[in-house]
Amino acid sequence: MIRSELLNALAKDNPGLKAEEVEQVVDIFFDEIGQRLAEGGRVELRGFGAFSTRERAARSGRNPRTGEQVQVAAKRVPYFRPGKEMRRVLNDDE
Repeated sequence: MIRSELLNALAKDNPGLKAEEVEQVVDIFFDEIGQRLAEGGRVELRGFGAFSTRERAARSGRNPRTGEQVQVAAKRVPYFRPGKEMRRVLNDDE
């Protein structure tokens, strides 16, 4: 699903909201998740899963075009862990 499909689905399920209002809600939702992760926090959506960040150590990499070895800096990356109910739906364990 892409962002526009999500907006259309939410607008269809909420006919009382204007398209601009639906888009604003989605923007706020994703902005808040991003902001919390940037602060080093965690976002848990019961029944769906939890978003957090993980640390990646600095390492040596290789430029795929030239084959030259390059240093890749340490960084934080987003991580998603699905909840029990999400895993159950994905694996049809009903």
